[in-house]
Amino acid sequence: MPLNAERLRAWKFRDVRHAYGEKDTILYALSVGLGEDPTDPRQLKFVFEKNLEALPTMPIVIGMTDLGFLTDPAIGIDLPRMLHGESGLTIHSSMPSSGELISRMKIVDLVDKGSGKGALLYFERSLRNAIDNRPVATEVGVFVLRGNGGYSPEIGQARPARKLPERLPDQFCDIPTSTRAALLYRLNSDRNPLHVDPDIARLAGFPRPILHGSCAYGIAGHVMLRTLCGYDPAKLKRLNVRFTSPAFPGETLRFEMWHESTCATSFRCKAVERDVVILDNGYAEYLPPRTIADQP
Repeated sequence: MPLNAERLRAWKFRDVRHAYGEKDTILYALSVGLGEDPTDPRQLKFVFEKNLEALPTMPIVIGMTDLGFLTDPAIGIDLPRMLHGESGLTIHSSMPSSGELISRMKIVDLVDKGSGKGALLYFERSLRNAIDNRPVATEVGVFVLRGNGGYSPEIGQARPARKLPERLPDQFCDIPTSTRAALLYRLNSDRNPLHVDPDIARLAGFPRPILHGSCAYGIAGHVMLRTLCGYDPAKLKRLNVRFTSPAFPGETLRFEMWHESTCATSFRCKAVERDVVILDNGYAEYLPPRTIADQP
């Protein structure tokens, strides 16, 4: 069945209330690689209930449940061939380690790239604290509907991506991933069998299950938190990435960073073993380091 774009655009989204606890906060941190060194107090505060803090990228997995449009046969999305194309967070305030958020999603745009080339679904999602209605984060993203191009006579173009500087990176950071990363990460929210079932992965054109794009995004958040923010979750204010190729659990991810100012860094990420860029056109904004004049 071809994509029913009119029905998709008219989909009625609802508020999603998502209560989460310390166990959820710890699970998310573990699933994106925190706690690899269990004696490191900078990482321990994200995986141990004593003085527990939530990672700033955790809103990505909170309240992402109003997704019935993806499986509605009347809309016709080819779910096994769908990929996460882009993801970004603007962080307005820190999440508590346990609590309840309200999430509301909306479709921003739908672009037909043509028959055999797929379609792009741009979305936005707001998250706010259920207790005081305080804005917590705004998520933007793109779903790549690889099996749904050609639904319209009008061929569109993807929005232009942020360009990386044309010079050598200023900093590198290597992060090894666990072979069980996708098995662990799927317990946060995304049970897509593409990330766990070898048969489904082969049907989608992959030799084995792939890592969730949002897991790679969380790993990017960990790297930026470590290299730019001194593991202070209140300092990371924005993180955007473009997914260019899937990563496989167990690969080493190498982040190349270009510092553009005291509070902005561009980056990309390669799977070292295959020398393939998996995250591109990355961008992080963060609070600048404190100066002597700022000290109490």
